[in-house]
This record gives sequence, C-alpha cells and structure tokens, in this order.
Amino acid sequence: MATEQAQTVEETIRKIIGKIIRNENVVLTPTITFKELGADSLEVVQVMVGLEETYGIELVDEELKVIGNLGGFIDYVKKKVAEKK
Repeated sequence: MATEQAQTVEETIRKIIGKIIRNENVVLTPTITFKELGADSLEVVQVMVGLEETYGIELVDEELKVIGNLGGFIDYVKKKVAEKK
C-alpha cells in the first residue's frame, strides 16, 4: 500500500509540474532540477501551492532550500504527505 501511495504522489507531482510548465509529457528523473525543466521561480511556487492544496500539507521554504533536485523534492513531499496521515 505504501508503495502504491508513493507512486501516486510521484504521479501527482509529475502531472502538476507538467501542467504548470506546459509539458504534459515531462519526464522526472531523481537528478533533474526545476531549472533544467525550464521552470522559473514563479512556476516552482505554483507547483508548491498546487501540492499544498492537493494534499493539505505545508511545504516549508527553509526546508526546500537545501533540496537540490527532483528526487529530493519528491521524497520531501512524500514525507509531508505521510506525516499528515
């Protein structure tokens, strides 16, 4: 069940990022960054807000600043979602 939920979180993140950067076929790899995806700072904020609204969580800017890539970002969001349950 946990793996299924984790996959759903990853898929939700991919869909939100794809919608915001206008690339529905975006491929997320653990080492890619928002900058490499072509996302500007406003789009990153929009992704964060979309995830906060979807999952009812709060993503903390100070905690996100130390995350360097999408793998870390996905793990962070999964952790926040798990903490909420």
